[in-house]
Amino acid sequence: MSDFQTARLALGARLRELRTEGGLNGKAFAAGLGWPASKVSKIETGKQVPSIADLRAWTDLLDVADALPELTGRLRSLETHYAVWRRQLAAGVRARQEAWHATENGAAEIRNFESAVIPGLLQTAEYARHMFIRTTALHKSVQDIDAGVNARMQRQQALYSPGRSFRFMVWEPALHMLLCPRDVMAGQLDRLSGVFGMSSFQLSVVPLGAELSVVPTHGFWIFDDRLVMAETIGAELRLTDSAEIDLYRTVWDELSRVAVSGHQAHRLIARARASLDLM
Repeated sequence: MSDFQTARLALGARLRELRTEGGLNGKAFAAGLGWPASKVSKIETGKQVPSIADLRAWTDLLDVADALPELTGRLRSLETHYAVWRRQLAAGVRARQEAWHATENGAAEIRNFESAVIPGLLQTAEYARHMFIRTTALHKSVQDIDAGVNARMQRQQALYSPGRSFRFMVWEPALHMLLCPRDVMAGQLDRLSGVFGMSSFQLSVVPLGAELSVVPTHGFWIFDDRLVMAETIGAELRLTDSAEIDLYRTVWDELSRVAVSGHQAHRLIARARASLDLM
């Protein structure tokens, strides 16, 4: 069980403890809060993470306001591991890019795998613009597209910092995903073709026909074998548990085993670029 799962269960157990000490069963407690009984059950069993407002309502009904700081602290700890995009993007995509920059600056070795998109640090400005347009539309967040693009371009300066290692790996379908207009994708693939031979970072491609021992379900970042960040449709995960980091490192190693680099990777990118002219 991960640190996040353990902490979520521990928070639910603590809330259940407070309720039972208050002499209320789950059904009566839910009625007092005006909630469905299922919500109380899900929170106490760790299946649902409560909000700050939920914690305040919980302690107010039980008249245990002195427990709120402790519960809030537990919730904040959970949020460092699991942050929904709605909250992550509340201040806009620029702020999110600046937060990524801060995380990257603290790492000497960074490995990034992407299954469906071009790695952010290798994106052209126009490709990044279309990614942010899609992201802000999906999550109905602040539309600071230009500021977000500028922040992402500034992040890319890290690629040329001495003493740092960047390794990028993409699954071949990412080279064919049309998440932007064809001319923008053409420019993006031209950009990828131009990075080969640069000593500041490495790029490899997992061919579509390769036999895989793992399933590349989503992209992820590994920072110095101490932190993994992964993006799902609904949230961003920050994983620090050693067992989870080992799991992602194993996936990276297995994908690296079948990935190609150099002229072989360049050929796959060129093939994807040529396919755009045939459409």
